[in-house]
Amino acid sequence: MINAITPETLYLILPYKVSQLAVLYAKKFGITTKEALKAIYRSSTYRQLENESTKLWHLGPVALLEYISENN
Repeated sequence: MINAITPETLYLILPYKVSQLAVLYAKKFGITTKEALKAIYRSSTYRQLENESTKLWHLGPVALLEYISENN
C-alpha cells in the first residue's frame, strides 16, 4: 500500500490524472482524445506535473485543464 506520493510513486497516479485531463482537453479544443494526449504529454504543464515537488498532482482534472490552458 502507498501511504504517500513521493517522486518514486508519482508515476502510479499520472496515467489516471492525464486520462481525465485528456477527455476534458479534447472536448474544450474540439480534438480527438489521442490528439489531446499528445498535446498534454508535449506540454510544459506535463513536465511540471511529473515533478512531484510542484504538487500539481494535487489538482483535479478541471483545475489541470485551466492550468494547462493558461500556461501552454
